[in-house]
Amino acid sequence: MISIRIKKIFDKSVDIVFSIILVFIILSIVIGTIQLFVSVWNLLAFEGITGKYIGLITDVLTLYVLIELSRSLVEYFNSQKLRLTFIVDAAIVFIIRELLILLFNHEAPAETLYAFAAILLVLGALRISSVLVYQREKAIR
Repeated sequence: MISIRIKKIFDKSVDIVFSIILVFIILSIVIGTIQLFVSVWNLLAFEGITGKYIGLITDVLTLYVLIELSRSLVEYFNSQKLRLTFIVDAAIVFIIRELLILLFNHEAPAETLYAFAAILLVLGALRISSVLVYQREKAIR
């Protein structure tokens, strides 16, 4: 009896915490999108091809990471499970974001590129395996 009550309290508190996090992520996405549109005007300064584009690309990829994280929280509310695919997608986009920043700034030593390649390989394998496991679970139900 007590364990059922404690589980209900735990589930409710997790729902509240995830709801608060989701509200902040949505607010961040809205603010980031507005700032992205405002920063487009900086591109008209004609400071070269890569002058302001690295900031724009970074901002777009950051918003995409936030969107993927919010998708994982929404999926939690639908199924009471965190889907690994959305979290891994966000991680992959974050790694690619960091890689693009290094490459655009010409600050990417070979060791760093090898490390990013290894991380992306592991995350890709994790993404594929999580999809396969999810499809298998779906087929069993």
